[in-house]
Amino acid sequence: MTRHRIRTAPDRTLWRAARLAALTDAPDAYKRGLADWYRGGEEEWMARLEMTGAFNVVAVAAQDERPVGLVRGVPQGAGVGEVRSLWVCSTERGQGLGDRLLCLVTDWAQRSGVRALTLAVLPGNVHALALYERNGFVSTGRTGDVLPSGAREHLMVKALR
Repeated sequence: MTRHRIRTAPDRTLWRAARLAALTDAPDAYKRGLADWYRGGEEEWMARLEMTGAFNVVAVAAQDERPVGLVRGVPQGAGVGEVRSLWVCSTERGQGLGDRLLCLVTDWAQRSGVRALTLAVLPGNVHALALYERNGFVSTGRTGDVLPSGAREHLMVKALR
């Protein structure tokens, strides 16, 4: 039996539902929260669907089509792509959906000629860090943006063939 279906079309209604679900379900996993969504974040996020060359994925539950995961692959130029906004619903974690979403982004990257995927993970997000390491991402030894708490993102990279 299929647990999830993958949607890659830029369906604005589905993306809105997925992003709101992610911000509600995992508020500490993102730099910007639900309040930011209502202060202009929605327009920013919807514009991202139109980004040339980007790969947008929403996983929906097979039985009711509710969003249970999302991820974006974004070209950065010079053979580099970035994994952004990965989320798996708390009720679906530990069942391989995060691995599947990362695999889809990796496949997109390889088809697009990307030679390395990068990502940023928030400090203390040990489950996400384990997921990324399990999927071949390694620490770059560098840090990313400064967060409101003063901490910095942890930067990772995965070389592709």
